[in-house]
Amino acid sequence: MHREDRKKGTIRFAIKPADNAKQAMLAGDFSNWRPLRMKRQEDGTFVCDAPVPTETFEYKFLVDGEWTTDPDHGSWTLSPIGTLNSLGFRGGMESAAGFTRTANKK
Repeated sequence: MHREDRKKGTIRFAIKPADNAKQAMLAGDFSNWRPLRMKRQEDGTFVCDAPVPTETFEYKFLVDGEWTTDPDHGSWTLSPIGTLNSLGFRGGMESAAGFTRTANKK
């Protein structure tokens, strides 16, 4: 899952993997595919606020060393190496697959 964060230009990414997951990281075109550490919350969800400067972006989670697309988001794109990446959208853009932006309340 991802949504625009309170900090301008950032998006909050979250994933709730199996209860026994020890580590989760986030990587995307906005990080040059370098994994960013996610923080584990009390409920087992991992979160990361990442700066995303573009309107559309590709990303994936790395959970305990295994790459996974966003299980809570239904838009994907084929990567140059033939795997699927999650495809996200900023602002008012929505995908045909049903992405819904969470409004940023100020």
